[in-house]
Parts: sequence; C-alpha cells; structure tokens
Amino acid sequence: MTPFPFSRRPYAFRTAPCDHGPALACQCGSTHSGILTTGHENVLPPGGMPAQVDVPAIGRRHFLGAATGSAALAGVAGLFAPHTAMANTAPSGAVEKPDLNIGFVPISCAAPLIIATAKGFFQNEGLNVQLRKTAGWALIRDKLLDGSLDASHLLSPMPLALSLGLGGNAAQPIRVATMQNINGQAITLALKHWHRRDPREWKGMTFAIPFQFSMHNLLLRNYLALHGLDPDKDVSLRVTAPPDMVANLKAGNIDGFLGPEPFNQRAVYEEAGFLHVLSADLWDGHPCCAFGTTASFAEKYPNTYCALQRAMIRAAYFMQAPSNRLEAAHIMAQAAYLNQPEVVIDQSLTGHYADGLGVVRDNPRRCGFSPYPYPSMAVWILSQFSRWGYLKENIPLQETAQRIFMIDEVRKQAAALALPAPQDGQNNWPVLTVMGQRFDPFHPPSYSKG
Repeated sequence: MTPFPFSRRPYAFRTAPCDHGPALACQCGSTHSGILTTGHENVLPPGGMPAQVDVPAIGRRHFLGAATGSAALAGVAGLFAPHTAMANTAPSGAVEKPDLNIGFVPISCAAPLIIATAKGFFQNEGLNVQLRKTAGWALIRDKLLDGSLDASHLLSPMPLALSLGLGGNAAQPIRVATMQNINGQAITLALKHWHRRDPREWKGMTFAIPFQFSMHNLLLRNYLALHGLDPDKDVSLRVTAPPDMVANLKAGNIDGFLGPEPFNQRAVYEEAGFLHVLSADLWDGHPCCAFGTTASFAEKYPNTYCALQRAMIRAAYFMQAPSNRLEAAHIMAQAAYLNQPEVVIDQSLTGHYADGLGVVRDNPRRCGFSPYPYPSMAVWILSQFSRWGYLKENIPLQETAQRIFMIDEVRKQAAALALPAPQDGQNNWPVLTVMGQRFDPFHPPSYSKG
C-alpha cells in the first residue's frame, strides 16, 4: 500500500474525481464519489438564497493559506446576487422584555447569532442580549425548557423533537423563528482511512455525531443506509461534543465524524483527518441550525419575539454575502465566541480550503446562511424520525411541520425590512433532492425495517 499522500509543501490547485461512494450521484449528471469541485456545483432547492455562478480555478496556495486575506474572496465576491442594504426598521411595538439571555454552542452554525450581537442588530431592535456560551445540546435543551434561556441556537431537528416530546422529555411547543444556516457540515475521516473512501467498507467503524436529534445524525444515517449499511448495527454512532471531535479523532477513539464547522477544517489543520464529503454535496441547501424559543415565550412577548426575528434575519443576510465572510471569521474566532484559529474559520466560511489530502478546493456553496425555515425540510426530518424509530406514532406531517417552522412570519419580516425575496416563488413546500433522491413533502416515503 502506498503511504498517505499528504504534504505541507505548496502545490497547484487541481480537481479530483469524486469518491464519496458509488451510490451517490452528483447533480451534474455523472455518478461520482467525492468532494464537489469546480464544475460540479449543485443548485439550492427552490427557495434557496440567491444562487452562485461557476468558480474559476485558483493557482498555487499553501495549505495554511488556503483562505487567508481578502484575495481569498476575490473569486467568489460576485457569486451572489447584489445585496440590498438593510433597512433600520423599528419594532411595530415596544419590546416587552428588552434584557434577554440567549444560548449558543460555539460552532460556525451560530454565525448569525454572533453577528447579530457583534454588529448591533439586536441593539438596533431595542434588545440587550447576553449570549450564553453553552457546552452542548442537552444543556441548551434543558436551559431553554426551564426558562434560563429566553431563546437559543438549536439544531433544526430539536424544535420538532421537543414539540413532540421525543427523547424522554415532556412535549413543549417550540417555534423556529428563523433558520440560521444551510449546508456547512462534512463527513471527516481519520487520516489512516485515506484509502477507504467507499462507505461499504466502513462496517465496524465508529463515528461521532453532536446530538441524537441533529441533522448530522440523520444525514449520516441516510448516507450509510444508501450504501447498504445499517447505522444501528454495522457501525457505532457516538454522541460527542463538537469541540471534542478532533481530539477523539487524533486519539483513535473514533474513525470519523459528521460534525459542524469549524471542526472538520480543524481536523485538517491538526493533520488528524481529511474531508471525505461536504454535506452540501449530500443535500445542497439542507437545514442545519435554527434559532427559536418556546411558544409560550413568543405568545407572552410578541414584540420581543418579532424583534429577535428581525435581527436574526438581518444577520443571516449579512452572513450570506461573500464580502462579509472574512470579517465574520475574525469576529467568530474571538475567545468569547468560537475561540478557534481564524484561518480554520476562514476556510470553512469561504469555501476555499485544504481538504487534508493534498488538494486545495473551491466550493462557495460549502456553507450558506438563510433565515427561511421551509416546512418541506421539517417533513424530511420527521420522516427520518419515523424511519429510525424515534417517532412511534403516525402524525400529520405537513400540519406539524407548518406549526413549528414559521416561514410565513420570516417572509413577512424580511419584506418589511426591504430584503431581497428568496428565489422560491413563494413556495413553502419545495420538492427536495437528498443524496440524489427526490423527496416530495406531500408524498414522503414509508420506511420499514422489516
């Protein structure tokens, strides 16, 4: 067997064939198996934020310099539709509760929440927000439910699980005020597995996920099943806090993880792992993290809720503009927020990054930021809850999705802020393409383990 082909030396940018498994077809029409490179850009599902154009190839870059400096964004600055200046719209009524505690987990998905604080979007709405950095999702859940947090960064499946009383908790209605981010995750493997790119060879391996009710868990399960593996029998899935994933990869405690940024890129930075596949290549435009609160909070403090929503919508639009990504990385790297190397955050936000296998890649769709919580996304999540045994009962999927993912509120607020409308034709129920498979939210598949 040839040794692992990694070197820190500068190298010319080159594309490589996809190799993330034979069952996954790129949307270019070819069946590949690898990380998306120039020429294989997927398209956001209907309702996505403004689409990008093709990315030009980039010349020589050093590994650690793959996304540093303003020049790193020069090739992607024009990829998004022009960004309309945000209106400083005042609340329709005085906020009832201006002093708020909001929780977040220190991952890149929290970027809109961090930006809304650092750039004064909350303050512009008459809110005094204290961000509470929280170690993990179980603690976020508990603090939101007991009222210690007024609102919080949430994994997008969490509001559905909490509202339905899954995971041993009493049902507590939760509202998704906005989505925070789309895409922005990856499957990262330990360097020793550089030659095991076919998931059919992963039987017996151990993977980390950040939480049971996470897109990471659901996407990984779907990916494994697509390649003929039973995620409950053929591999081990271990809940691990995102900041601990890289250390566990280096120690050999896990073989890989499907986790949030910047920890996939941190694994490359630490020479502990490589990026097997971006989640954008599995489902371009998939939801990841949301921002929400309890329905009781929203009903008790309606003006405060709307003010929070407006600030978060502004922040998502700010983050979606490529010209703002380097500034955001600088802010997010601070100890109060992610406390991670800025170069690592740069690479994951800009999509100009080293993959850990000696290639610098460009995919500006690696991460995205959209405030729009489409109910069709929620139906996919609910169908996966049923598929993997988390949800035992038959429930009205579309009604449940629409009650929790509050997209009409977001549309109304974004219009009032004079922000560009998403390119979705006002369609709240787009048909999705997940790992090459069509998902109709009104005719979801009926999964059976029999």
